Amino acid sequence: MDWLLCGIGLVILLAAGDCLVKGAVNLSLRIGIPALIVSLTIVAFGTSAPELLIAINATLSGSSGIAIGNIVGSNTANILLVLGIPALFKPLDTSNFDIKPTYYFMMVASIVFIALACTGGFEIWQGSILLLMLSAFLLKNLKDASAQRNRDSQPFGSSAMDLDGADASIAGWKIVGFLILGLAGLPLGADILVDSASSIARSFAITEAVVGLTLIAIGTSLPELATAIVSIFRNQAGVALGNVIGSNIFNLLGIIGVTAMIDYVAVDPSFLRFDFWVMLAASTLLAPFVLLGWRLTRIWGFALTTGYLLYVIFVLG
Repeated sequence: MDWLLCGIGLVILLAAGDCLVKGAVNLSLRIGIPALIVSLTIVAFGTSAPELLIAINATLSGSSGIAIGNIVGSNTANILLVLGIPALFKPLDTSNFDIKPTYYFMMVASIVFIALACTGGFEIWQGSILLLMLSAFLLKNLKDASAQRNRDSQPFGSSAMDLDGADASIAGWKIVGFLILGLAGLPLGADILVDSASSIARSFAITEAVVGLTLIAIGTSLPELATAIVSIFRNQAGVALGNVIGSNIFNLLGIIGVTAMIDYVAVDPSFLRFDFWVMLAASTLLAPFVLLGWRLTRIWGFALTTGYLLYVIFVLG
């Protein structure tokens, strides 16, 4: 029953997150908010909402291991699994995309996150540092993108239909319905998932941290995986890579930052001994593809996917 509830909670979370993104994107475009701002703020928040609700719910329930495990596990899965599996189908050519500044920022965010975790947990002052870094990242990207659009002499709304979930013909009542379903479903799904995952951990005599690192992390990485697969078949390797890097930044800075402002997030010492460093090593593996323009071939896809499977086996063992 716990496994069934866990699956139900995950499905509700993913469906509610998708509804929230669709509703928020179309509402914002309907009232004239630029597509760029929507993509940098509302869409980014919507796709991170499941992880955020899980982190808050788990922390308030005294299950900080699930909160931290979900973030660390998701970031590791985003790189090894979300990029590895699509590369098995079609190699990713990243040489035409310059996302070096964003990659550098992700590495800095990873190091700062680990350094703050070494204090034993995240409270308001640590959360404030993370949120300040996220704000600086968003403002910098907004400034750069605005300057680019001005140089290209394109109106802000011209790329609206490129946004996931944008629909120029959608009815107003559907927008409201998506928002209601999203806002109601997220806390419900998070509550079901955290409670059932904690019960699974107790029944199998494994830690909540392990459940967060594996079961929940893989589940919350499914939207990124779907996006990556679609992107490579549209010959948009930069979108797949950028989605992974951007998601990891929001996970590290936004999710734990917001959660720490609500309640103290304790860090299990086991994370400091192994899992944080696996996450950092996985992030470092992206360097030749981002900085040197290496092709992410099928061989690399197999290596990344195999590496993730070995990591999960080790964690569960």
